[in-house]
Amino acid sequence: MPGFQFLQTPGPTNVPGRVLRAISAPTIDHRGPAFAELTHTIQKGLRSLLATSQHVVMFAGSGTGGWEAALVNTLAPGARVLAFDTGHFARTWSEVATRLGFDVELVAGDWGRGVDPAVVESILSADPSHTFAATLIVHGETSTGVIADLPACRAAIDAAGHPCLLLVDIVSSLGASGYLHDEWGVDVAVGASQKGLLLPPGLAFNAVSERALKASRECESARSYWDWGAVIAANEAGMFPATPPTNLMFGLLEALAMLEEESMTAVLARHQRHAAATRAAVAAWGLETVCTAPDRYHPGLTAVRLPAAFDERDVRRAIRERYGVSLGGGLGPLAGSVFRIGHLGDFNDAMLIGVLGAVELGLRQAGVECPGGVGAAMDALR
Repeated sequence: MPGFQFLQTPGPTNVPGRVLRAISAPTIDHRGPAFAELTHTIQKGLRSLLATSQHVVMFAGSGTGGWEAALVNTLAPGARVLAFDTGHFARTWSEVATRLGFDVELVAGDWGRGVDPAVVESILSADPSHTFAATLIVHGETSTGVIADLPACRAAIDAAGHPCLLLVDIVSSLGASGYLHDEWGVDVAVGASQKGLLLPPGLAFNAVSERALKASRECESARSYWDWGAVIAANEAGMFPATPPTNLMFGLLEALAMLEEESMTAVLARHQRHAAATRAAVAAWGLETVCTAPDRYHPGLTAVRLPAAFDERDVRRAIRERYGVSLGGGLGPLAGSVFRIGHLGDFNDAMLIGVLGAVELGLRQAGVECPGGVGAAMDALR
């Protein structure tokens, strides 16, 4: 198919030309002084992006690897963990913790609204012996298009007087929704490269608090590749204990520069504007979003429910094959009934109009009566 192919999944996202060109540079010696300078510069940029003065530990890997690193560095074998079933990725992270041997209590939740801070406070207040070592929360739930209220969840933990660590997945929220690591009292944030950071998959990181770092020094869970201590020690000299993804780091340096040039204030406002325009289109189509709480809409993606008579897999296939636009499908119990429009990363108004136009054409082709969505989005943008 000629022309630009739209990658409008909620991640991986379109990689900007500047980042692609940076990645294509010749690989350098990862034990040399130029690489050490690169490492230190990236560390400074990531700390600024995350609003933290603490360590940011990077690994070659996916967000799933970042999940595992967060768990095995902070939790003793068999430790009790509190998690909330508020989406596919929240559920999957809890499953990873269970497979690693931790005692996970997965609390039923509303996939349309996300974590309820009142429930967090209630459960932790009922744990006077402080048996829970950590609480897991997904900030941006990519399967549902819901953003968790992290400051309220932190306040709930504090109101319960509970010392558990707060571990947070920010894979799809970083670079699309505001995030303040130190101010919000997050102990471990798990991030990855392929969404708001404008890169291909392959880099994962943990931003860690002093409390989390202390826990890692005392933790007896087995770990080797994911060991924070080894990475932090090597990073002091600008190095890594294992071979790092050098060229992805070239790309990350360029991506951080792009975000700084636009300014994070403008980046976040752009994501909010595109999200509002997308929701305007969805409403005009007569469809519903999975997120049912207006104050919890994810700025980086919109998850859309189809009428019961239609299968999102057929609709997405038609949109991809005929119009060159790849959308995200429904995950877990949402498979077959929900499609997801990604509008995060390197994205602008004209691209959004093109994507929504292709979606509207595909919906009409499938037999969904949906006039006026693109016009509604244009009105919202104007």
